[in-house]
Amino acid sequence: MIKIIKKEPMLTVSVIAAIISLFITPPNKELLTAIDWHTLGTLFMMLTILEGFKKEHIFNPLLRLASKTGYLVTLSLFLVFSVFFSSMFVTNDVSLIIFVPLTIILFRAARREQFILPLLAMENIAAVRGSLLMPFGSPQNLFIYSQSGMSAAAFIGIMFPIWIISLFLLIIFVAFPYRKNLKEKAHIEDADFTVPDNELNKKKQIAYLLLFVMVLTTIVTRTSCWPIAVIIVAVLVAIIDYKILIKTDYVLLLTFLCFFVFSSSIASNETIAAFLHKIVGGHEYIVSILLSQFISNVPASIVLYPFSENVKALLYGLDSAGLCSLIGSLASVINYRIYVREYPKGGMKFIKYFTLISLLFFAFVALPGYFMSK
Repeated sequence: MIKIIKKEPMLTVSVIAAIISLFITPPNKELLTAIDWHTLGTLFMMLTILEGFKKEHIFNPLLRLASKTGYLVTLSLFLVFSVFFSSMFVTNDVSLIIFVPLTIILFRAARREQFILPLLAMENIAAVRGSLLMPFGSPQNLFIYSQSGMSAAAFIGIMFPIWIISLFLLIIFVAFPYRKNLKEKAHIEDADFTVPDNELNKKKQIAYLLLFVMVLTTIVTRTSCWPIAVIIVAVLVAIIDYKILIKTDYVLLLTFLCFFVFSSSIASNETIAAFLHKIVGGHEYIVSILLSQFISNVPASIVLYPFSENVKALLYGLDSAGLCSLIGSLASVINYRIYVREYPKGGMKFIKYFTLISLLFFAFVALPGYFMSK
């Protein structure tokens, strides 16, 4: 048990939180329906397919393209802003699942592993702040957008000021570690990502690419048929290569499930709901940031929206909450988990870097966000 706790601290925290919450609100049928099965299903599909991508070397052309950027600062900007812009359309968690492994691979090849942790922290910021512009960039945005009845243009207009501030601030943050030598070369060879033709299986590559397109389509269209997509992915991957299903990160899925159980139990407690009704009105920005540190921003949006008087302040707070702690946005947990799978002993080091850089960024955007929300 001690070994498991040391190796999987986030899983340990989530399991303990879920167990405690079930004493606060006893389990019932409503709890099962309140769990975000859609997010869990999407995570399963993306994690499984990207394991197939890695095994079949599908990312290698993209890795070779990224390696040609020449300078480390250019490569870093390419990766961070790939996350920033892609997160607007495929959600922040999916963009991290795609680009965090690529970042680790590229900086290992460049023999510059000391830059990986700061860069992952900035990619996390990019995912959180890039996705806020679009109604479907994150689950909390989609929920509030659908509940409020505002138009897409109105939503984008509300979010654009803090989005553009984040964009320019991110450029400064990414360039800062290279300030002493902005022309430091990446030194990545094409040979690092070249695989002999006899080791490539074109049929499997095409199959995984088609599955990837199907999953992205279910994400962007927000179709209610996503359970069918989950079944298709599970069955076809089992046929193509059943070992990929074994490699899927089920620890991450279990961590998310436990957090969803915790947040759903807390949100359905009548005493807690009555307390929130008293304190939320007029304080949406601060309350949403604080509550998200305990139940993450997606459940916090569901809990707080009925009591909110200022939707703009609620959105600004929820989309800033992920800059304060890992739990503030569960996309951060994905980032952490991917890193720990590659560096099993680096969990605490990741948390320190993530917290330091994210809080520093939060210090720059918190006050502007607060005043603009008014």
